[in-house]
Order: sequence, then structure tokens, then C-alpha cells
Amino acid sequence: MVATGRSTSPAISTASTVSAAVPFPRRPLDPSDQVRRWYENELGWATVPGIPLRLPLGLRFDVLDVPAEAGRSALRHLAPGSPVAVQGDRMRLLVAAGSGEELPGLLDWLEWGTLALDLTAIGEGGLMDAPVPPGRCSATGARPPWTGTAALRGAAVWLRPPEPGCEVEASLPTLSALGGGGDAPDLVRLVNTVATHCHRLRLRRACAQPSALS
Repeated sequence: MVATGRSTSPAISTASTVSAAVPFPRRPLDPSDQVRRWYENELGWATVPGIPLRLPLGLRFDVLDVPAEAGRSALRHLAPGSPVAVQGDRMRLLVAAGSGEELPGLLDWLEWGTLALDLTAIGEGGLMDAPVPPGRCSATGARPPWTGTAALRGAAVWLRPPEPGCEVEASLPTLSALGGGGDAPDLVRLVNTVATHCHRLRLRRACAQPSALS
């Protein structure tokens, strides 16, 4: 009995030591964590805690939220590296930080201020759903639309993704580009083009509605 107890004690001790020395298997990264790391580590953009992943606006850029049909007409006014996102039937054009405050005055100056146009500038204090990085899976594990699979209904995607290692501010439309000789796109031309097409969409929808007297 005594000998048996002495023979089993070292075995138990050795097993415990080996067990303690072997690390537990790592849990795979959650897809949303991978997306967050891409934004924070590769782009240097801040993110907001929680799911769905969102980006705070007003820090490095604001967003001009417009109908996708109107937004497509304005893409020619953007620099090649100027990021553009799409979510549903809405397009998010990234513009210089502070542009959200300038939009009402700019629309008045362009003589669009008296019309109800379907465009909004979102700046400081606002949030934007973080589009899935190119070639990545969404937080649900589904493949993004640019891989050729079915589109993710309601998911934000990059039409023109940002480039890691590049300062996004240099490519964004800004009011200070008006009359300047820099490479930054002109916010005035962008807003005027978008406003024009928003107005055309408004007129088209009004004409498509049946008359109340008919």
C-alpha cells in the first residue's frame, strides 16, 4: 500500500507539470476583430467599440451621403485614391473633415439651398458603418459582393477602398481646393454635381407619381 502510493505520486506530479507547460490552443480571431485590426493597424483609423463595427466621423474625414445613382455621376470629380463606400441604395463619399459644417452654406452659395435635396453631410459626432475590407469575410462569415457571390443586403462595402500606408486626407475633396493649384479634389464641383443629379431624381420621381386629380 505504501509502495503503491509512492509510485503513483511522481506520475501525478509529472502529468501536472506537463499540462501546465503546454499552452491552451488559441481561439481563432473573430472576423469582426480582423476587420477592426485592418482599420486600426493598417489604415490608422479609429473605430468605435461594439458590433457592428463603426467608424467615427469628423476626425480624419466626413461623409457625403447621397443616392447611389447621383453619387456615380460625381465619381469623375474624385482623385483616384479617394475612398467611396456603398450601402444599399446609398453612396458615402468621403470628404475632408469639417465639410459637414460647410455644406449648408455651400448649397446656398450654389443656389440649391431652397430645394429639398436628398443629400446629407455627416461630420463630427456621426458614425459610419465600417465597410468590409477588400478580400475579407464579413463578421457573419459571408463573402463580400466583390468576390462574385450574392450581395450582402444592407452591408456597407467599398466601391473604392482606401489604400493602406496612404494618408487619406490628401485624396479627399475639400473646400480649400477651390481656386488652388493642389491635387485635392474640389468639394464645390463635387457638391454641385451631386446636387444637380439629386434634383433630377427628385423631378423624375415627382413625374412618376400619379396625379391626385386623375
